[in-house]
Parts: sequence; structure tokens; C-alpha cells
Amino acid sequence: MLGNFEYCNPTKLYFGNDSLKYLKGELEKYGDNVLLVYGGGSIKKNGIYDDVTAILKEAGKNITEVSGVMSNPTIQKLREGVAIARENKSEFILAVGGGSVIDYSKALSVSVNEPEDPWEKYYIRFEEPTCETLPVGAILTMVGTGSEMNAGAVITNPEEKLKIGHVFADEKIMPRFSILNPKYTLTLPQYQMVSGIYDIFNHICEQYFSGDDDNTSDYISEGLMRSVIHSSRIAVKDPQNYEARSNLMWTATWALNTLISRGKTTDWMVHMLGQSAGACTNAAHGMTLAAVSLPYYRRIMNDGLPKFARFAENVWGISPDEKTEKELAEAGLRAMENWMKEIGVVMNLTDLGADESMIPDLVNGTIILDGGYRKIDKDEIAEIFRESL
Repeated sequence: MLGNFEYCNPTKLYFGNDSLKYLKGELEKYGDNVLLVYGGGSIKKNGIYDDVTAILKEAGKNITEVSGVMSNPTIQKLREGVAIARENKSEFILAVGGGSVIDYSKALSVSVNEPEDPWEKYYIRFEEPTCETLPVGAILTMVGTGSEMNAGAVITNPEEKLKIGHVFADEKIMPRFSILNPKYTLTLPQYQMVSGIYDIFNHICEQYFSGDDDNTSDYISEGLMRSVIHSSRIAVKDPQNYEARSNLMWTATWALNTLISRGKTTDWMVHMLGQSAGACTNAAHGMTLAAVSLPYYRRIMNDGLPKFARFAENVWGISPDEKTEKELAEAGLRAMENWMKEIGVVMNLTDLGADESMIPDLVNGTIILDGGYRKIDKDEIAEIFRESL
């Protein structure tokens, strides 16, 4: 490993079928006024809401709720939550849901005591909080984003057709604790499960497809990718398979808790493309990533040919015999494409509601990064989106 880095991840994890029993002990560390944040109400149907609120009441907490957090949380919803938290003098945020709910809660954490508009401060100027932030705890119900163990928060501005993520520098923005019970994910619709699976896989790809040195992080990434592929095939055929779902939950956390990014530049252009598509279509995040991944990777493959060839051999088990390096790399991307179709992800943006007329907005909403094998320009971004339709 040639890079210099620091690593700190303070999030405490409780994993397994009995993990909720640790919630009461964690709550004792924080104030009495708890803001309970959740999504569209599925936690009320599956019983998680009742279990959590019973523990909150047993712990003597005053509960205020922010419900209806959408799959692409908006700045308007964030401002609504800020007003509720301020009115009720919230001291601690408990997020119960998937990555969108947890992302939203972290954005709320840095915004409640911030006098400036959070969109301008955090998502346009990308500044760090200078105000007191609220601690966040998480109970995960959908896997994919890794938000349960990182400091990232993605917010959408529908009026400006922008979806932007801010990964905060201060580790105190990470959840103080996260409860990961794989059984909570078993009631998810197949579409959401598969979307989350591809989100996990692409998080690893974004960090893997960068750098030329012999990096330990890449060996870890290859193992994580093989685990996702193996468990996804089981879960798609048998969504109630606890072992497969638990492996996916654990892999999702390690895919984006910053461990495998250490010593690397990382790419993240698939996410920039996908987030722009999400802002324009309001489609599920993992599906937007799936729709743009192959056109992007095929465009940059020659610039990182050794790594793409290694991907084919070490992740997909493709023999290098009688193949040029380029042929091996191409075979790896074909194997990836076949797996994506096998598990049932959306393979184009048209099926997510995009069309040719959206391309100017899609291009405008794509932030250009330079951590991957090649920095692409706006003309190439437009071409990638056309190839993704």
C-alpha cells in the first residue's frame, strides 16, 4: 500500500436476531427527548415500531416522530424535520429504516442547530458543521447503503433536479450505535432487496477500480464482492434464507464503512451518474446505479485494464488462459452483466422513466470527480447516459 491515511470508525454495532435488546442500554447514554425517524410506515405493519417505542417508553424517553421519509429524502423534508426537532428540543435522533432514513437523520443531526440553510451550507458549499450536532442511533431494516456505519448523507433537491451526497469529515456524525437484525430485512419486497444488493456491489466497485499499487484493500474488496454474488443468488431464489440475508447485511456495512477505501483514491463516478438519474426520475438508488454502471465501466476499462482483468479472474473466476488482458477484462464485465440480469436489476434508465429529453438535466446534475482511472468530461457523460437509455 503506497498511500498515507488515518482510520477511525466509532460506530458500535449490535448484530443478530437478539440485537434489539441492547437498545435500552444505549438510550441511557443520551437525553430524554428522542426524535424517532422512520419511513412510509412499514415498521408499523411488521411490528418493529411497537417493539422500539415500547423500549423508548420503558427507558422514560419523550418521543417525537418524523415519519414519511422517502426513498430519496428531499431538502423540503429535511427542513420539516428541523422545525419539528427544534420545537420539541430533541436531544437524540433514532433512525429506524434503511439507508434513506439514516442518511436523512444524519443530515438532520447537523442541521437542527445550524442557523444557515442546510442545502446551501452542506450540499452546495460542502462545508462542515460549526454548530452543535445531535447524536444519531440506527436500527437498520434494509441493507445496501452502509449508512449505518458511515458519515454520509444524501439529500435531493427536486426543484433543482440535484441529488447530492455529503460525507462529513467528523466521525461524530456517524451513528453512535447501529442495531442490525437480519430478520428485519426479510419482509422487504424483492425489488428493494435486489436494489440494495446492487448498491452493495457497486460501493465495492467504486473503491476497487482505482489505484495501481498492490493494496490490501483490493484483496478485501474481492472477498466482499464474491460474498455478495454468492449470497445474492441464494437470496433471490429464497428471500427468507436468514443466512444469506445476514451475510448481505454484514457485507453492506463493510462495503462502505471506509475500511476498503484506505490507501486508495476511489472513483465514485457511477454514483455521481446514478444520483443525477435519481434526482430526475426519483427511482430507487441501486437501480439507477445498475443502469449506468456497464456503459461507464466499458468506457474506462482500457484506462485501468490490469485491474479489470484482475476483477475477471479473482471475482468471477474466469481463466486467463488463451486470452489477452483486454479479452479477460471484457469477459469480466460480461460476467457482471449476466449476474445483474440473473438477480433482476434494471439494466437501463428508460425502464426507470428517463428519456432523451432529460439528458441535459442528467449531465448538469452529475458532479465530475477525478479519483478513478480517467476523468471524464460532460460530452462523455452525455454519451454514457444515452448508452444507458
